[in-house]
Amino acid sequence: METVVTLTMNPAVDINTAIDQVLAERKLRCDEAVYEPGGGGINVSRAIRKLGGESMALYPAGGPTGGILGALLDEERISRASVPTESWTRENFIVFERSSERQFRFGTPGPVLQESEWKACLDLLPKNLQHGGILVLSGSLPRNAPADFYAQAVRGIRSKGIRVVLDTSGKAFGETLREAVFLIKPNLRELKELVGDPLSEETDQERAALELVNRGSTEVVVVSLGAAGIILASSEGVRRLRAPTVPIRSKVGAGDSMVAGIVFHLARGASVHEAACYGLAAGSAAVMTPGSELCRKEDTERLYRRLLCYLEQHP
Repeated sequence: METVVTLTMNPAVDINTAIDQVLAERKLRCDEAVYEPGGGGINVSRAIRKLGGESMALYPAGGPTGGILGALLDEERISRASVPTESWTRENFIVFERSSERQFRFGTPGPVLQESEWKACLDLLPKNLQHGGILVLSGSLPRNAPADFYAQAVRGIRSKGIRVVLDTSGKAFGETLREAVFLIKPNLRELKELVGDPLSEETDQERAALELVNRGSTEVVVVSLGAAGIILASSEGVRRLRAPTVPIRSKVGAGDSMVAGIVFHLARGASVHEAACYGLAAGSAAVMTPGSELCRKEDTERLYRRLLCYLEQHP
């Protein structure tokens, strides 16, 4: 299996709890909190672990919350390396309201990193990447990091023949594609923002995904369509893959689980099409789990087999 490294520049400690009803200006008695590591790349590493693989999680961390984040990752046996920061690692607060079965997610903006701190994160990459591995750049950037931070990361490891998987949004997304990467996983809204087009028709969406491949921005595009599945575009063409129908308990973590499934399967030598199917299965498996729990291996494997069977019947 190829070496997999994830980089999370704005990690978090996620605090999950539940309550009967959320009411304003009342002291609310919540259930006992569950603490979990959070942030795009960290969740990808966690999901890869759940699927039976290994990865190295790189991230900046500071203050008592940074210590908690490291301890939580150690509990899950995630290999890790971090850059100490003066600012504290952020916390997110997630509340499930039982009366309405709605989830309230309160996210904080995260720390402001010093220039020396975010540059030290770039220095971690060549030290932890072997030739021919996979690097996952996932999640938002710290508030003061340059928009081309991920682009700098790609330039810094180009000589190592690394396949870069990018899952971010906003200005950082467009800046990184100037360097060309292996695979991107935008959702439909992010694809619209990236190409500056409403993409109201399905054919427009497929054309936009394939155009990113044809112009050399990326070799593979996997557009997440939620319950509708994905659009897969590569040099082999473009097609839609339908998501399997599953009971939905929570959509939190579905995107990170999809990336983890794709990367895990690629690292095992699967083709792009096989990896996209496995990622779709992992993302679907994640929505079957409660709260912010990620995909489960047994669900992912079962859904993957179902997808392959369907595709054999509907090539």
